[in-house]
Amino acid sequence: MARHTYPDSDDDSGRSRRSFPCLPAIACLHPNSACDRDSIVQMRQQALQAATQGQHQRAIAVLNRLLACYPDSAEDYSNRGLIQLWSGQHHRALADFNRALALNPDLAPAYNNRASYFAAHGAYQRAIADYDSAIDLNPLNIRARINRAVTLRDLKCYDEALSALDEALLFHQMQGYIYAERGRTYHLQGDWNRAISDYRRALLFFSTPDVTTVFDTAKRDRVRQWLQALLPNAPIEPPANAE
Repeated sequence: MARHTYPDSDDDSGRSRRSFPCLPAIACLHPNSACDRDSIVQMRQQALQAATQGQHQRAIAVLNRLLACYPDSAEDYSNRGLIQLWSGQHHRALADFNRALALNPDLAPAYNNRASYFAAHGAYQRAIADYDSAIDLNPLNIRARINRAVTLRDLKCYDEALSALDEALLFHQMQGYIYAERGRTYHLQGDWNRAISDYRRALLFFSTPDVTTVFDTAKRDRVRQWLQALLPNAPIEPPANAE
């Protein structure tokens, strides 16, 4: 996917680590009798580890086994669809998102993830509608708020995108990502001074010791590239006391 979006999980605490939703109540999912809770937890951990390491096919294989145990788990259809989206299996991803929402129409992460599919295919209005649904169901869904702003930016609705990102900052979560996207919006709008300030703010967040995932480092590298385009002869890393 050329277009970057922020996939959803149950963790909107401000950490950039991607995680899968916690195991739903077993009694509600009609599990295969061959499965037990310990094996399900282990498979979820294996899928998460594989996904965060970029081993998409391994993660999908684990989720296939998980869904064989819990065929009514909307969360796991959403998770599998997300990884299929990352790996370029877009039609399968959409089918999984639709299946997840058929099982649970109130599953906010599935709306966010399906919206990312629509945005990747240029169906921006459908994407915004799904992002709105995700936010309505969970106003603290910062990923959906950022994604909605990025989609507005793709539509060249820069002022609306900036307003959405300003609002997202009020929640004090995922601030490095928000500053990065707000900086990019200013950049594309032609306000280079504000873009530079936001890029430097973003790099401060991405310079902390807990920035360890491939997703964090990829965004940090992208911000460096954007800043380098504006300041080709200047130091990229911000000073420690930058604000």
